[in-house]
Amino acid sequence: MISIKEMDEILEQLASELPSAFYKELNGGIMLFPETKRNKTLDTNDLYIMGEYHRSSALGRFITIYYGSFCKVCKHFSREQIKKELRKTLRHEFRHHVESLAGERGLEIEDARFIAEYDRKRQQRNES
Repeated sequence: MISIKEMDEILEQLASELPSAFYKELNGGIMLFPETKRNKTLDTNDLYIMGEYHRSSALGRFITIYYGSFCKVCKHFSREQIKKELRKTLRHEFRHHVESLAGERGLEIEDARFIAEYDRKRQQRNES
């Protein structure tokens, strides 16, 4: 696994690939946290949150990326595989941001469907 410093450098590079219009009202920017974050909507310990989009009246709009979650999920990945996963995660969170600005919730609905399907498959495995 790469270091948090290396991940931060990659994250900066990936962020610079995006058009400046994507950053409209993203006043808190992009933050890389060392934590591992698990999805708490399910009773499971195997689903990690790689990144999140936040919007609040107090803190504004910002994106968080969880280095610890990447360490858990991508521990055997090459640098290029990690970069690919980080790009995917960053763009996913930016889609949340852009949709939020437009008053849309399509990706939130997709995410909820993904969680429901993940849980359904997990329960089927546990019943087998």
